[in-house]
Amino acid sequence: MDLRARLFKLIAVRVVVSTLLLGWAILIQISQPGAFPVDPFFFLIGLTYALSVVYLATLRFVERQPWLVDLQFGADAVIISAFIHVTGGITSYFSSLYVLPIMAASTIRFGRGALQVATLSAVLYLALVSAQYTGVPGLPRLLQPALRLELPSLRFAQYTVAINLFGFFAVAWLSGSLAERVRSAGAQLEDASHQIADLRAFNEYVIDSLLSGLISTDAEGRVLTFNRGASTITGLPQDQVVGSDVCEVLQLPDHLRSQLPSLVDTRSLRADLTYRTGSGRLIDVGVTATPLAFPDGRVGYLFTFQDVTTIKRLERDARLQQRLAAVGEMAAGIAHEIRNPLASMSGSIQVLRQELPLSDEQAQLMDIVLRESERLNRTIGSFLAYARPQRFAISRLDLRTVLQDAALLLRNSADVRENHTVDVDVPDQPVWYEADENQIRQIVWNLATNGLRAMAEGGHLLLSARQETAPDGTGDVVITVQDQGCGIASDELDTIFQPFRSSFEKGTGLGLAIVHRIVTDYSGSIQVSSTVGSGTSVRVRLPVRVGVSVDATPRLERRVAV
Repeated sequence: MDLRARLFKLIAVRVVVSTLLLGWAILIQISQPGAFPVDPFFFLIGLTYALSVVYLATLRFVERQPWLVDLQFGADAVIISAFIHVTGGITSYFSSLYVLPIMAASTIRFGRGALQVATLSAVLYLALVSAQYTGVPGLPRLLQPALRLELPSLRFAQYTVAINLFGFFAVAWLSGSLAERVRSAGAQLEDASHQIADLRAFNEYVIDSLLSGLISTDAEGRVLTFNRGASTITGLPQDQVVGSDVCEVLQLPDHLRSQLPSLVDTRSLRADLTYRTGSGRLIDVGVTATPLAFPDGRVGYLFTFQDVTTIKRLERDARLQQRLAAVGEMAAGIAHEIRNPLASMSGSIQVLRQELPLSDEQAQLMDIVLRESERLNRTIGSFLAYARPQRFAISRLDLRTVLQDAALLLRNSADVRENHTVDVDVPDQPVWYEADENQIRQIVWNLATNGLRAMAEGGHLLLSARQETAPDGTGDVVITVQDQGCGIASDELDTIFQPFRSSFEKGTGLGLAIVHRIVTDYSGSIQVSSTVGSGTSVRVRLPVRVGVSVDATPRLERRVAV
């Protein structure tokens, strides 16, 4: 509590005591007229009221002028001495009033102030009694004792003075000691409160800094705390979640809700869920629920959860890489076992067709064998292009030329109809990139032919390229192939880069797998955005000024609207 507040309470106590004395004097005057010195007594009470008003007016200055506080205590001691003087001096019943300013000083000035007021009170009281016994001629009427009673013996007066003086200093010492202890305890309590507040703030900071969501609930599942990580993952504001049902907040299925009461026995519950955020986005969430015991004996639950969407995607990508690696090894192993006999078979069939007299049906069968042999040879060639370690012929090329050449070939291909349009969107300035030109052309051609085949009923195919530069000088080149075809369902996006997953009649199922392999070698990333019935957009991002690594793993990202 600050100095002004304590002084205001002291002034209020002073007014209350003065009012009680005034009421007591009035009652005596009514019951026993003339038995009490009314005029000086009332004058002193009125003076106390007037000084209280002055004290209130000076409260604003007490912190800058501490002597105003000492002046109040000194004035109290003087007024009390006057009360004792007009009510009989040594025979007055008001000598105990000296204790009030002493105790008040101990609460404001602590031990030092209490001793100062006790010393002043002792000096005034001793001077008052001494003047009463020795007599001081020429005193004004106001300073003369109003009650002229028979004085007790000098020894009795000495005993009374000694007792009162001892009482003044004893009260000063006791009240000062208590005030010092209270101040010390208050300081310790304040320090402890600050430490607790700092510890609480630190705990809240640590909890809010967690990337994982953290929710505590009571035994009924009502949310008690909801950290910032939980709000970020769920998209729900913290202040609106507290008090809600945690099962609804985390969208827990019924079979998990029924297992919560058994957490005391099983200790924990772990589950992977599909969660719809406040913005409507679907994410994968890993939730762990454990029992929580509060200090007061109550029980509840503690839920921790994380957004594992990226981890799940990386796991799917890792499984895809393992499958692709297995296919690559298989392709390298069977290529020599199949391709050479296949070439011999094809050559033999051609010789037999030329030398033997064949009917039309036999010639047609020979043509089918040759055509299927050629198709099988192309498939094996694609296998080898995908599986064989690549040799790079790095050169500086303009991606605009690559896209324009691909668009020209597509416009003149057999797959393009009258209702197909193929456009190129490139900047006016060259888009330079250092890579193997054949591989970049293969990326563009495979993506473009897939987009064209997806538009069986016609549509617009757009090829674009641009360069993005970061503030640190690094950047990427982005190649985008966008079609208006049938689109790709969300459950098929994870498999489009796997071998033999083609959905087209003439496809080998290796075109996108080869694209994936080349982008992997350049440490790039592939982003696929698709809407069923509206089309697909494939963005290939290749980093500039990055060394080529055949062991790199591309980042496959998805954006799907079904």
